[in-house]
Parts: sequence; structure tokens; C-alpha cells
Amino acid sequence: MKFLVIGDSCSDIYVYCSSTRFCPDAPVPVLNPIKTISSLGMAGNVVDNLKGLETTVDFITNEESIKKIRYVDDRTNHMFIRIDEGESNIERISKNILENIKWEEYEAVIVSDYCKGFLLEEDIKYISQQHPLTFLDTKKQLNGFADDFTFIKINDVEYSKTKSTILPHLEEKLIVTLGSKGARYKNKTYPVKQVDVRDTSGAGDTFISGLTYKYALSLNIQEAIKFANKCSSQVVQKKGTAKVNINEL
Repeated sequence: MKFLVIGDSCSDIYVYCSSTRFCPDAPVPVLNPIKTISSLGMAGNVVDNLKGLETTVDFITNEESIKKIRYVDDRTNHMFIRIDEGESNIERISKNILENIKWEEYEAVIVSDYCKGFLLEEDIKYISQQHPLTFLDTKKQLNGFADDFTFIKINDVEYSKTKSTILPHLEEKLIVTLGSKGARYKNKTYPVKQVDVRDTSGAGDTFISGLTYKYALSLNIQEAIKFANKCSSQVVQKKGTAKVNINEL
């Protein structure tokens, strides 16, 4: 299967450190870097998760560099601080790029919108109208720009911020992730097996990847949600922005 992902991406950089003492002139720990691990984040993480499910993916994203740098205790996985760089320089996707996409090549299209400026509402609406199977994961408040998507995924915090703008026809398409409680669709909760959580970074990206993959195979949204839950449960048991591994499911 071949998918198209469109959205803002970044570099997720984890600087794993040891810390054995506090700074003598301030009440903060002294960090000693041990290793640095970098991977694609945001929409790039969606791409990597789809590849982990052994699919082919095309990716349209910002050229400008966004970095999310996390300083993390190597032993406990406690994050001391996160530093974000480059978010103010993102240019909007060009109209020419959108108009030259060969939409018919793809099983489905995912819009992973982290609201950094790469996609405006009118761009998202245009994308939703170009393919019969489209999935949206957005940080924007939902309104008419999302009308034509097949399914929309947001988390429970995002839902609380946008529920006042959601009309009934959008509620019918909405899948709300609930962290350790699973996901909700049409007032039904799909629970997840309780696991030892090490890191939730990127779990939502894994969910939308698993959801799209399974729905494209089965055309059964209930089965797709269960599979997406399983994918997310796998990655939260690992350090950093982990990717789903189809052989471990």
C-alpha cells in the first residue's frame, strides 16, 4: 500500500544525560550528556510509523528546520527540559505543490497538522476534497474546513478546546484518543490494555498511522481503532519518539 502524508515536521532530538549532583549556585541538577538520538517528529513521525507497518509513503512537509530538543535522564527517562527552535520561520505550502499531486496513486491521505504555519485551513480543506479516503490530525479548532475528511483524530485535551465549534456532522467523524483509557468514537470507548508507560511522545502519530493503515485494509473503523490502540500501546513502552514495529504487534 502507498500513502501520502502532508504536514509540519521537525527533528526530535533526545540528549540522554546522567545527573549526580546539583549546581552549587542554583537549585538545578547538573546534566552530563551521554548520548544524542535524533529522529523525525510530528508529521515525520507519522511517516516513520507507516514505514514501520511496511508501507510505502510519500511525504510533503516544510523545508525549514524545526527542532525539539529534550534533555532526559538516561536512568529514569525523566525529562528535565525541552527547547524548541525554528517554529517562527515556517513557510506555507505552495499552491503549485498541491495542484501537482497525483492523488490517484494513494490508498489514503493523512494530514498531520501541528499548526506551525505550513498548512492553513484553506489548504487543509483543499486536500480533503482531492481524495475519497482522507484522515485529519490537527491542533486547529475544528470547523467547516474539516467537513470533507473521512475521519478526524484529536486527543482529549484538543477536544475540550474545540468542542464548542464542532457541529454534529463533524462529531460523526471524530475519534478522540484518551491516553491510558484508549479512544472514543460515536460515544463508544475502545479501551487499551494497561502497560508500563515509559514515554508518550509521538503516540498520537502512531495512532493515526495505525488507524489509516488498518482502515485502508479492512474498511472497518472499529477494527482500525482497536489496531491503532495496539500500535500506540507498543510505542509508549519504549524510550523517545518510538516507531511501531509490525513484527512485534
